Amino acid sequence: KDKPIGCSVAISTYSMLGHTTKRSWEAERVMEWMRSQEWGLIILDEVHTIPAKMFRRVLTIVQAHCKLGLTATLVREDDKIVDLNFLIGPKLFEANWMELQNNGYIAKVQCAEVWCPMSPEFYREYVAIKTKRRILLYTMNPNKFRACQFLIKFHERRNDKIMVFADNVFALKEYAIRLNKPYIYGPTSQGERMQILQNFKHNPKINTIFISKVGDTSFDLPEANVLIQISSHGGSRRQEAQRLGRVLRAKKGMVAEEYNAYFYSLVSQDTQEMAYSTKRQRFLVDQGYSFKVITKMAGMEEDNLMFSSREEQYQLLQKVLAATDLDAEEEVVIGENGRPMFQRRPGTMSSMSGADDSVYMEYRSRGSRAHLGNNIHPLFKRFRKGP
Repeated sequence: KDKPIGCSVAISTYSMLGHTTKRSWEAERVMEWMRSQEWGLIILDEVHTIPAKMFRRVLTIVQAHCKLGLTATLVREDDKIVDLNFLIGPKLFEANWMELQNNGYIAKVQCAEVWCPMSPEFYREYVAIKTKRRILLYTMNPNKFRACQFLIKFHERRNDKIMVFADNVFALKEYAIRLNKPYIYGPTSQGERMQILQNFKHNPKINTIFISKVGDTSFDLPEANVLIQISSHGGSRRQEAQRLGRVLRAKKGMVAEEYNAYFYSLVSQDTQEMAYSTKRQRFLVDQGYSFKVITKMAGMEEDNLMFSSREEQYQLLQKVLAATDLDAEEEVVIGENGRPMFQRRPGTMSSMSGADDSVYMEYRSRGSRAHLGNNIHPLFKRFRKGP
């Protein structure tokens, strides 16, 4: 890469600047140039991520006279949000979400929490299992699946554009494939992402897409006016607000007095998910939003939905029980919240090589054992077992 000449504006990401491992020769030259400059202003988007250990390094790399942070969700689940007072400075201005809504700058959203009863078979396993697979049980709850399918059908008949969010990749794929809808998650290539998003924007036949947590902050889809959340990141208030922001873009021809966007959070009853949901809504409630609780949707029983029979529900349960604890984990987004670019997790060598069902056994004959005995130090011969 050529050295920037006469450049007065530089645009980069936190992960790129905070990278700690070895860089390419060209990237190292650019970083040296970044460090040597005395910048007048640094603008930090999504500034609530700066207190993370990796991202705060950016402030020591880029020397600037003035620092300006921007965010729509000044909230974190840890206590590091107060670190912004000395890392950046005090808060100068905070817009009122209700005023922006009433003035037509953002959409008027109807927020609803849909309670989905757990099927008896799923709830029996949920109570018995103590591992992470409990997450899969309340995420793959057949009644939640049916509620999701019903809402998609209802809003597609209205020609709405629908985004369905799921943090768990196992559930994301299962929902999307069974409903025959396109989906986007971490490993999806950039070309495929752009193709899906362009079809979602301009193709009247593609009105629903499934997205993992990669879409929390990186997608700008003003056409979307319905969001359905089937699984989430625990009790994260920030994520709830950011997902609501996916449908807050002002709509064409909108009337300020009418609801023109809808946010549904599907929750399995009598599970840990209900406690998480209450915590997640606190930030939005503080902003003036209210959540309507829906316990039963009219017309849902008459509609032709999946998993209406006990046999279908039993088959789904067997598939969930066959999943591993790794399938129950949430998707890890590279560089998210200052996370390193690699991840450590417990495992076995057989799993790494794909040989879970293989066994390696080594046999040693007595003759070879006697031969090896001549080369053993006398001190260790005392601890040998057997003749």
